[in-house]
Amino acid sequence: VQLQASGGGLVQAGGSLRLTCAASGGIFSNYAVGWFRQAPGKEREFVAAISWSGGSTRYLDSIKGRFTILREYAKNTMYLQMNNLKPEDTAVYYCAADPRTSIPSAGATAYDFWGQGTQVTVSS
Repeated sequence: VQLQASGGGLVQAGGSLRLTCAASGGIFSNYAVGWFRQAPGKEREFVAAISWSGGSTRYLDSIKGRFTILREYAKNTMYLQMNNLKPEDTAVYYCAADPRTSIPSAGATAYDFWGQGTQVTVSS
C-alpha cells in the first residue's frame, strides 16, 4: 500500500485545515488507519485512528472535540478534519495503515505503511 498525504499549510490559530491521505496498491478498506504527528525536537505522537469498518475511532486527548478522522471507502481515502487549530498543533502530520488489526491502535509499531508527511503550521 502506498499512502500520499496532503492538505497541510499555514493557518492562523483558530483556523481549520483538512488533511487527506490517498491510498493505492492495496485493500485499504481492510486496514485500520491513523494519523501521527511530529513536532521539531519531539517524538512522533499518535493523533487519531479509525477502524477498518469506520465504526471505531480513537483520539489523542488534547485534540478531542477539535479533530475528526474520516474515511471514504469509494475513494480509498481518509481525512483528518482539524478545527480550532492551536500553535501547539504545529507539526509534520503522517498518515499510516495497519494491515494486521481491525481496531484503531495508538502505537506507531502497529502501522506498516506510512505516507510522506505534510507540514501543518499554526501561527498565533
